[in-house]
Amino acid sequence: MGLNFDFHAIEESLSNNVRTFILMAAGLIALVGLIAAAVFFINVRGAEQTMVPNVQGKELTAALLELQVKELYPRIQLRYTQTSADRGLILEQSPPPGALVRAGRRVQLVVSQGAQLGTIENFIDRNLDDLRMDIQMGLVSGRGAAAADGYVSAPPLLSIREPVMFEFSPKPAGTILQQRPEPGTPITGPMTLELVVSRGLEHTIIRVPDLVGLSVADALEHIGRTGIDFEFSLKSADAEETPGTVVAQTPPGGDFVGSNTRVSITVAAPAVSSPGDEVFGLFRFTMPPNPYPLLIRLEGTLPDGEVRRLLTAQFVGGRLSVPYQLPEGSVLSLAMLNREIYREIVAR
Repeated sequence: MGLNFDFHAIEESLSNNVRTFILMAAGLIALVGLIAAAVFFINVRGAEQTMVPNVQGKELTAALLELQVKELYPRIQLRYTQTSADRGLILEQSPPPGALVRAGRRVQLVVSQGAQLGTIENFIDRNLDDLRMDIQMGLVSGRGAAAADGYVSAPPLLSIREPVMFEFSPKPAGTILQQRPEPGTPITGPMTLELVVSRGLEHTIIRVPDLVGLSVADALEHIGRTGIDFEFSLKSADAEETPGTVVAQTPPGGDFVGSNTRVSITVAAPAVSSPGDEVFGLFRFTMPPNPYPLLIRLEGTLPDGEVRRLLTAQFVGGRLSVPYQLPEGSVLSLAMLNREIYREIVAR
């Protein structure tokens, strides 16, 4: 049995399929074209426009918030002015207030740094305690930073960050080795100094002075000159000992020891005084340890107002003990760096 093919029908079916394919391809191309055109026109149109706010004369923080609301971004430039009153205020802006710009644009802001009050001095090789004193007195505020006509500005523009950093160095203890900000840095307002200070040599060797046989006043004078670390104690005077004099010390005079060695000094105390006599006693006070010896001063103010200087010396801190002989009712005053830190009344 033979097969009969309808070639005309087959040809017509293929033709319809080809037309359908062509139509579908054309439609797909048209759709892609429309999408591309839409993307193109969106990009051409760009971001929405916004109005630049007026931020001149405002604080920088407030100005930044206003720009953020408008989707604008700042580019900041700093400038010194003639007064410190406008520090942190917007001096100029570009584009100007009211201008229509696209969102996302940068706005140039000129911000006041205030008046330049001088520059940071070079404090390297200066003594830390001297610098502290000068700052407290208003004598250090940077070159040209003091008020005109010799009047001192208050409060001081400079302060020292505490605690100060210390390191061992061949330079004398208390010498400033490094500073930040660097010398020459402009001063536009209160600034904090970060300092690195010398502790001195770790193992400096000194010769112990011979104090045996000296009166208390002479022994204290020697201590003030030599800078040794010391501690006094009292004992009743023996028959062969002179009351009010040094009768023993450890280490003995002439020995070479480390500078941090404490010399124990024993004084022969007079017999118990009778009413009306001056009181012979031992002043005691415990101080926090210092990173290096600091200047201390012990004075006695008598009831009639007379002031007797008992001791001026460099002291590293810890237990302080100093013999004294003063009338009852006198006031003992201990000062460090010229500032009183303790006082007590002499009593029997």
